[in-house]
Amino acid sequence: MADQPSSNSVCDAKSSLEKIFIDGEDQSIILNPNFDDGLNNWSAWGSCKLALHDSMGDGQIGPFSGHKYFAAASERTQSWNGIQQEITGRVQRKLAYEATAFVRVFANPSSSSAAPSAPAEVRTTLYVQAANGREQYVGIAKAMATDKDWVQLKGKFLMNGEASKIVVFVEGPPAGMDILLGSLVIKHAEKAPPSSPPDFENVTYGVNIIQNGSLSDGSDGLSGWFPLGPCKLAVVASGAPRVLPTMARDSLGTREPLNGRHIHVTDRTQTWMGPAQTITERIQIHVAYQVSAWVRVVGAQGTPQNVNVALGVDTQWVNCGQSQVTDGRWYEIGGSFRIETLTAERVMVYVQGPAAGVDLMVAGLQIFPVDRKARFRHLKNLTDKVRKRDVVLKITASDNLAVDSALPPPLVRVRQIKNSFPFGSCIARSNIDNEDFVNFFVTNFNWAVFENELKWYWTEPQQGSLNYADADELLDLCKKNGIETRGHCIFWEVESAVQGWVRALNNTDLASAVQSRLNGLLTRYKDQFQHYDVNNEMLHGTFYQDRLGRDIRSSMFKAANQLDSAATLFVNDYNVECAADTRATPETYIEQILSLQDQGAPVGGIGLQGHVKAPVGPVISSALDKLGVLGIPVWFTEIDVSAANEFVRADDLEVILREAYAHPAVEGVMLWGFWELFMSRDDAHLVNAEGDLNEAGRRLSSLLQHEWTSRAHGRVDGQGEFKFRGFHGTYSVEIRTLTKKVRQTFTVDKGDSPLVVEISL
Repeated sequence: MADQPSSNSVCDAKSSLEKIFIDGEDQSIILNPNFDDGLNNWSAWGSCKLALHDSMGDGQIGPFSGHKYFAAASERTQSWNGIQQEITGRVQRKLAYEATAFVRVFANPSSSSAAPSAPAEVRTTLYVQAANGREQYVGIAKAMATDKDWVQLKGKFLMNGEASKIVVFVEGPPAGMDILLGSLVIKHAEKAPPSSPPDFENVTYGVNIIQNGSLSDGSDGLSGWFPLGPCKLAVVASGAPRVLPTMARDSLGTREPLNGRHIHVTDRTQTWMGPAQTITERIQIHVAYQVSAWVRVVGAQGTPQNVNVALGVDTQWVNCGQSQVTDGRWYEIGGSFRIETLTAERVMVYVQGPAAGVDLMVAGLQIFPVDRKARFRHLKNLTDKVRKRDVVLKITASDNLAVDSALPPPLVRVRQIKNSFPFGSCIARSNIDNEDFVNFFVTNFNWAVFENELKWYWTEPQQGSLNYADADELLDLCKKNGIETRGHCIFWEVESAVQGWVRALNNTDLASAVQSRLNGLLTRYKDQFQHYDVNNEMLHGTFYQDRLGRDIRSSMFKAANQLDSAATLFVNDYNVECAADTRATPETYIEQILSLQDQGAPVGGIGLQGHVKAPVGPVISSALDKLGVLGIPVWFTEIDVSAANEFVRADDLEVILREAYAHPAVEGVMLWGFWELFMSRDDAHLVNAEGDLNEAGRRLSSLLQHEWTSRAHGRVDGQGEFKFRGFHGTYSVEIRTLTKKVRQTFTVDKGDSPLVVEISL
């Protein structure tokens, strides 16, 4: 697919490499980045023509500030055609680089495929060929561009392994549209300065920031409130619940009961109309706020209505909690939000959602800062009960007589060498060429899941063209390090995640392809994956069900079980734990699972993806309580949290991990990555691109390696026993007397009664 670079590019690269490193990190590894030397070192990528233009002299294209020339790729026949430069030999592995390009597009009047001024996506991409011939395309940056102004593309990349060829190129717009490149610079990326811990000294936890939440101020009880849109608000003195909603009560503890007052909203002509309040001056940045309210609708005639508490930040809005309600009773809304930068002129909270003409009733709306440290203390007590067990080491002499009481009691040192609770992360084939990545992974985790390499679009991108090499290499790494693996995923129900050739099949051929996928994957890897996510995100997608009928989902489970009966089969979905998505509530998830079981599907595990924002413990715990009723193991399968401030990110991660580890229904936790530039969400990494732990990474290590790892030492008591309480897992014990030293390993399993371990000296 790639054109050859200009004949002197590799030679120029070698001659300039020494200069790059002598001049320091600010030197660009791109040769002739501003086209001052014409098109030297540049060439066309794919079937197109490359030309140099005078920035000041071209009458059709506005000048690119500060530079005399720009390059244009024209007569492009594919979207990936563009402008390239080979940078082989100028990129060091395990160093982060930042690429900055200035681009615009130009619709050739002779082309009928693109109208002038139409916005088009432009991308900077890296083509990498490994020494073994493996090819990889790495996206660096993208932006929408027009022919009106120059647009900046800026992004980072890092090479994990050695490469025999590296090319950077600019691509993206539809065929026939020209790409204009004013400049491309690639430099060693500066490390971001460390974050400062947020100042929470003046935060008053548990205090409602809603003014007149009791609806008792003002002549009409509405002081501080206003209608959003031309609807009408009225306070009704009774009829609303007098107790706090469950999730709020879990955070606030015992409080005065509610007074039964509520706002009744009438004359609603738009879904967004409802009661509102401005809270700009009462919001503090970095603080996690919990949201709680009772809501009810009138006039829906049995049709379910979505109601949510929303935050308006200037022209943007944030969903802070959502529930689906019907006529006849009050429903709880619970959720959370956080603002990381407070530059907005106005922050407004409002309740909205039901269809026009449906009355809305709101009671007990509370928004309050969450005291995470107090919650953590509570969770530590729960964790001790759920994840630990009393252990008694009974020490006897080799002749079965008691230890000689005339001698000093034996000294005992106990050290946990493995936690049996699954803590894992996703990994990708490109990651394992980086030994620093591998070291962090095997040090901190005992389970793995492959980010993409087992998905159908990866293993069979074109019909009949199978690629299991990447999954095989990842599986080999895990086996060598004693790491268990989850299979993610056999199918993906969301249509946009289904490869084109599968979508193009008729229904008969699609059914055959589904069976072939099951047979091929599960036969090849029989007994090698402990779990399979059978059909990912069935709460959010319906591709296979729409095409092959309602029974296809249960059929997938039954067929997978027949092919690999040892694997536990999971449902897996997102937003179930966040209380802000009516498609994915615990109740709808439970209904789906029970329906599958009624059809004979052997659902053995419940996957919660855990892609959360501003997590609040009681909201998560509430979902876990509901799902736990089914008696099926719950796993967090794809945890990531995102915050620009690494201390806030660390707090968010700790919330999720502590809630999961403290809840008896949860039997495993998987992160969705940890290394910068190799995660699906920005500001979610625990380890910076070049291997430095940030605060979130240090927090994870502290929990896994210290707080959740048991150690004990002391002397045997008068009864020849040594007692301690430890986390479930594998232990090493060393016992010393004046004349002997004995080492032994043992395992602490789950159990209510103390575990007795006999040790003979």
